[in-house]
Amino acid sequence: MDDIQDKIGDDPSLLLVDDDENFVKRLARAMEKRGFVPTSALSVAEAMQVIRRSAPAYAVIDLRLEDGSGLDVVEALREAREDARIIVLTGYGAIATAVAAVKMGATDYLSKPADATEVTSALLSIGEVLPPPPENPMSADRVKWEHIQRVYEQCDRNISETARRLHMHRRTLQRILAKREPR
Repeated sequence: MDDIQDKIGDDPSLLLVDDDENFVKRLARAMEKRGFVPTSALSVAEAMQVIRRSAPAYAVIDLRLEDGSGLDVVEALREAREDARIIVLTGYGAIATAVAAVKMGATDYLSKPADATEVTSALLSIGEVLPPPPENPMSADRVKWEHIQRVYEQCDRNISETARRLHMHRRTLQRILAKREPR
């Protein structure tokens, strides 16, 4: 634990931005135990207020928020504090958004579900050294299932539209949706 304290440095301020209130509360408690001083924001607007008051040294920002994009928060924080270490955290990982996040100033990019240990490793990793792989990463089947569920919800649970957008046969999609979620 002292090793983490040494890596955090003199400014342990941490901004957590996610519209999932339960997730933010759990992550805030876990990060506080590791020596950070977390401030939570549930929207882009709240995050912008926090940054205007006092730009934190560290941030974990969800990519998709109800009132906008987490990339706007990344950009605002990078302008307010160049040395901030910013992690973009999202359930909808894609190479294009990862590249966009890094170009805007994010230090790293993690896919949900990420635990406090992974977030801490990403926040405190220095240079080109990658943090160690997660203990229990999502299986490929689970990632596929999550993606299908996301597109299905975005299409207002319309199977035909979802199948068209995913370039799948409608009946195949129905069978996948009828199964239980993979572990």
